[in-house]
Amino acid sequence: MEKILVIGAGGQLGTELTRALVNTYGTNAVIATDLQEQVKSKFDYCTFKILNILNKEATASLIKEEKITQVYHLAAMLSANGEKNPILAWDINMSGLLNVLELAREFKLNKIFWPSSIAVFGPDSPKKNTPQNAFKNPTTVYGISKLAGEHWCEYYFNKYGVDVRSLRYPGLIGYKSMAGGGTTDYAVDIFFKAVKEEKYTCFLKADTYLPMMFMDDAVNATLKLMVAPSTNIKIRSSYNLSGMSFSPQEIFECIKLHIPNFTIKYEPDFRQKIAETWPSSINDACAERDWGWKAQFDISKMTSEILTKLPLYIN
Repeated sequence: MEKILVIGAGGQLGTELTRALVNTYGTNAVIATDLQEQVKSKFDYCTFKILNILNKEATASLIKEEKITQVYHLAAMLSANGEKNPILAWDINMSGLLNVLELAREFKLNKIFWPSSIAVFGPDSPKKNTPQNAFKNPTTVYGISKLAGEHWCEYYFNKYGVDVRSLRYPGLIGYKSMAGGGTTDYAVDIFFKAVKEEKYTCFLKADTYLPMMFMDDAVNATLKLMVAPSTNIKIRSSYNLSGMSFSPQEIFECIKLHIPNFTIKYEPDFRQKIAETWPSSINDACAERDWGWKAQFDISKMTSEILTKLPLYIN
C-alpha cells in the first residue's frame, strides 16, 4: 500500500492536490505537512503535521516512522517573493529539494513528485509555443532554482534510479486558496476582487500574455503523470505543461460577461519585467505523447466554473 507525504500542502497547489490524493488513495494513506500551523484547519480530512523541509533529520524521521513510499515536494518560495529575498529563496527551493532526493535515495522510496515552472525559460527562449528543449536562461532566483532542480532530478534518476517526476507548471488558477507570491498571481486575485469588490488593480500590462492553467487540470495532470508506468516517463528533468494563454485584458473581459459592473485598471510593477522574460504559450506535445496529457479547460469554461463556485466558497 502506498503511503504519501505531501510537503508544503498548505499552498495553492497543495491544498487541492492533497484532497485529490486522499480521494484516490484514502484518508489513512496521505499525510499533509506544512511549515505554517494556521493551515492545519484545511486538512481536517487527513493527518496533518508541522514540518520544515530544511530540517533533514525531522523529515527522515517522519518518512521512517510513517513508512512513506511517495513524496510530493511542493514547498517553495515563488517568483515575486523570491526576488525580495533571493538567498532565502535559493535555500528553500534548492536545499529542500536536495533533502528530499537524498532521502528518496536512502529510503528507496517508490516515487517523488517535484514541481518545476515556466520560470525556467528566459528572455532568449522562444516566446510562442515554447518547445520542451528550448534554450533556458532564467532571470529570477525562482527560475534559476527550478532549472537547477530539474537537473538534480534528472541526475538522481540517472545516477541512483530515483523515480522522480516533474511538471513545468504555467500559472495556476484556483479558487480554494489565495496565491502565494508569484508573477501569474493576478489571474487568481482578479476573481476574488471581482466577486468581492467588482474592481481590480492589475500589476501587469493589459496585453501581457502568459501560459495559464485551471487548478483542476493541474491536479489531473499531476495524478496522471504519477500513475503512468515508469517506462512511459521519457523526460526526467521536467515536462512542459500547457492549458491556455491569455492576457489580463482578456480575462477581465471574460469575467465582465458574468459581472457587468466589474472594472479594472493597470499599474504595472516589478513583476511586469519578470513576465516579459517568460513564454506567452507552451508546447506540451511530449507530455501528450508520453502519458496522454490533454487539458480540459479553456478560459471561458474556467471562468464560468470559478464564478459559479467562488461565491459559495468564500461566504
